Amino acid sequence: MPTENRRANRSVMPGFGLTLGVTLLFTCLIILLPLSALFFQLGQLGFGDYWRIISSDRTLAAFRVTISAALMATVFNACFGLLLAWVIVRYKFPGKRLLDALIDLPFALPTAVAGIALVALYDRNGWMGMLLAEMNIKVAYTWWGIAIAMTFTSVPFGVRTVQPVMESLRTDLEEAAQTLGASDIQVFRHIIFPQLWPSFIMGASLAFARSLGEFGAVIFIAGNMPYKTEIASLLIMIRLDEYDFPAASAIAGTLLLLALVVLIAANIATGRAGRHLKRGG
Repeated sequence: MPTENRRANRSVMPGFGLTLGVTLLFTCLIILLPLSALFFQLGQLGFGDYWRIISSDRTLAAFRVTISAALMATVFNACFGLLLAWVIVRYKFPGKRLLDALIDLPFALPTAVAGIALVALYDRNGWMGMLLAEMNIKVAYTWWGIAIAMTFTSVPFGVRTVQPVMESLRTDLEEAAQTLGASDIQVFRHIIFPQLWPSFIMGASLAFARSLGEFGAVIFIAGNMPYKTEIASLLIMIRLDEYDFPAASAIAGTLLLLALVVLIAANIATGRAGRHLKRGG
């Protein structure tokens, strides 16, 4: 009997211990080791020195520019990503496969190339820049250029997190609601969107975290003016060029902490939303 119990408790997946060990090893080497080096550098700073670096006017201005532009990009990508996923999943039209493939282009395209392309497009001599200049609107080398660059690089998160869930939705609930007299808006609000809410939150949080650390696509179109269009990632690079490693570590650690807080909060929110959906179902 004891032998049978041990066999019953044994995992049905062969090689679980080996695969788990390899996974943890590469996780430590690729993720935890670089992060531990950053935290070790932060540990060399006292709280007073850390606060002096973070609370300086230039650092606060860089955080203000970065976070505000990231929030703008996140709001746009969350709404636009939901709309784009809806179109791809619910409709058939020529070029659908091409559009679906183009969504992942920001993942494959080097961010520096994206930045150069955005400058060529929104500069005063660019296609869009000339049109906007006639309306006295300037995008390149302004805060708006930063927000557009962050939007471009993080837009796949708003689509790819929602799209699989939308493809698995049950249409019979929508049809039943419509037969009971519910409008399209009521069906979307009370039936469809609650099921998309967990993935919607996660997509928005991933887009925000991605935008916080964006560098290559932004520096070409930002103008990089201190206190105006200088982002936190560029300030980290400047501090590294000055061999001011404590300051660079303090700024990078703050960005990392902010991203972790957002992602942890998103995971908690999606977990609660998922449990609520299961109870409702």
